[in-house]
Amino acid sequence: MPRSGQPSGPGAGEPSERRFTGLPAPSSGDGAGSASSRVSLGTSSKVTVLRPVHDDARVSDEVDADEPKARGGAPDAGEAEGRASARSEPSPAPRRRRPWSPRRAERPSKTAATRSKDVLAFPVPRVKRIRRRAIIIGASTVAIVAALMAVLIFTPLLAVRTISVEGTKMVAPAQIQSVLAPLGGRPLPLVAPDEVSRLVAPIVQIKSVRTRAVPPNTLLVTVVERVPVALVKQADGFSVVVGDGVEIARTKDQAAYAVPVVDATGGPIAHPTFLAITSVLAALPTDILAQLATAKADSVDSVQLKLANGKTVIWGNAQDRDLKAKVLAALMKGTETPAKGQAPVSVYDVSVPRHPVTR
Repeated sequence: MPRSGQPSGPGAGEPSERRFTGLPAPSSGDGAGSASSRVSLGTSSKVTVLRPVHDDARVSDEVDADEPKARGGAPDAGEAEGRASARSEPSPAPRRRRPWSPRRAERPSKTAATRSKDVLAFPVPRVKRIRRRAIIIGASTVAIVAALMAVLIFTPLLAVRTISVEGTKMVAPAQIQSVLAPLGGRPLPLVAPDEVSRLVAPIVQIKSVRTRAVPPNTLLVTVVERVPVALVKQADGFSVVVGDGVEIARTKDQAAYAVPVVDATGGPIAHPTFLAITSVLAALPTDILAQLATAKADSVDSVQLKLANGKTVIWGNAQDRDLKAKVLAALMKGTETPAKGQAPVSVYDVSVPRHPVTR
């Protein structure tokens, strides 16, 4: 019969079995709760602690510290050796990061690509849609118009084949068409007015020109000719001159131009004096100019005009010529029919236009 406090049974003389406490037992205060949390590993004195790889030393220390409390005594040598063996196991080596490279940076993230499938895009606001549509339509319209303009400009269908001339009296239209011949075959939109003016510049009778394209193949040229103001008597006829003293034609028929005659047979007229006469004649209205018979001047300050009815106009110099022309027109109109008992006017003196004199 065994004595109290000694082991009994078949293994009474053998070493006592080793027990391992995996985790501290709940602190219930009775022995039953402590016994139920223990696991029998056998009679070997060497015990290996089983724990997850990711547990750190702090958890192991807590388990080691709690084991004696759960068993009610200090840990034996086998348990200490098992814990030492477990701690001596090498931990997994840290994962090395691959060096950064531009190719890796350019590769899209699988996570981002997966997430993008779950992202719902908000609808574009109506104002932005309208604005985008307007921009697209405007750009398309500009491109179409530019293409059509390019076709119309460079197509042979709009090439110049006919040059029509109007507004000429002294110059024959054929002469103008001849100098504009280089424009033939050129597209109408590419004919510049400045080029037409340059081509007709050698014709002294022309003051200016205006051009207009008449599709599909006609270029219309309107000519503004210089206005003759005097005929200069020469040995073989008359020179037709304009206001700036330029001779634009020659004629033998004095009646062909309704302008006064400047007599130059006695000797050449000094250039300043001649310009003074022509500038005065250029300022006169056409109806008064048509009534003049002759014009003469001994100097730039002594211009005189002779009317066809024998009356004389003392003009003076070329200053205030526009005002003098208006005063002369008023005097001629006011004295056209003299009052009863009044002698007719034979001289109009407008040399001082603000104080004219008639006699």
